[in-house]
Amino acid sequence: MNLWMRQLAAVLRLEWRKTFFSKRGWWIYLLALGPVAITTLHWLFEMGRPSSGHSLGDDSVIYAGMFQFFYLRGAIFFGCVGIFSSLFRAEMLEKTLHYYYLTPLRREMLVAGKYLAGLAMAVVLFAGSAAASFLLIGRHFGAAYSNYIWHGPGLSQLGWYTLTAALAAVGYGAVFLMCGLLFRNPMIPAAVVYVWENLNPFLPAVLKKISVIFYLTNLCPVEVPLPPPLNLLVVETDPTPVWLAIPGLLAVSLLLLIYTAYSARQGEISYGE
Repeated sequence: MNLWMRQLAAVLRLEWRKTFFSKRGWWIYLLALGPVAITTLHWLFEMGRPSSGHSLGDDSVIYAGMFQFFYLRGAIFFGCVGIFSSLFRAEMLEKTLHYYYLTPLRREMLVAGKYLAGLAMAVVLFAGSAAASFLLIGRHFGAAYSNYIWHGPGLSQLGWYTLTAALAAVGYGAVFLMCGLLFRNPMIPAAVVYVWENLNPFLPAVLKKISVIFYLTNLCPVEVPLPPPLNLLVVETDPTPVWLAIPGLLAVSLLLLIYTAYSARQGEISYGE
C-alpha cells in the first residue's frame, strides 16, 4: 500500500503541472473566468446607477439560471472534456505514454494520478468560478447582500452551488477520462453525452436517472422554471433525495474509474491507430 501511495503521489506531481500549465488549455481558463468577468461588470454597472431596476431575488434567480445552463450544461461539461479526455489521448498523440508504461508503475495508479490531477484543475477553476460569481452578482446591493449571505439563505446557497460544481467535475471527469483512453476520437462520445444530458428534462422518468445532470440539478438550491412552450414538454419526476444523489453520483464515478483502470491494465499502446 505504501508503494502504491508513493506511485500515486509521483504521478500526481508530474500530471498537475502538465494539466495546469498546458498551452492547449487556455480556452478552459476563459470558460471559467467568463462568468466572473460578467458578474464583475454587472456589479460595477449597477453601482453607478441611482436605483437598481431589479431586486435581490431577481439576481438570485438569474444566477441559478446561469449556473444550471452555463456552468453545468456548458462550461463544466466542455471544460471536463478538454481536461480529462486529453490526459491519455494527448500523450498518445505525442507518443509519450510509453514512458509511463515502461516504468514499474501500476496502471491503476497512473489512472488515479491523472484523474486526481485533472480533478484538481476542474474543481479549482469551476467551483472557484461559481463561488466568485455568486459573491459578485449581488454585490451592488451592498449591506443588503452581505446580510443575505450571512443572515439569510445566501451562505447555504453558496455552499450548494460550490459542492454541485465540484461533483459535476467528479462525474464528468470520470466519464471523459474513460472516453480519452478508450476512443481514438473522444469528441464523438462527448457529443453523444452532451445531447443525452441536454435532453434529460424531456426524457421518461426511468431514462432521466441514467445521466449526471439529473442528480446535479436536484442539488441546486434555486429552481429555474423553463419558459413556454418547453415547459409543456418536461416530464415531471420525483427528485432524488440529497442523501442518495451524492453517494449515487460518487459510486457511478468510482465504477467508471475502476473500468478505466482495468482497461488501462489490459490495453496496449498503438501509436499507429
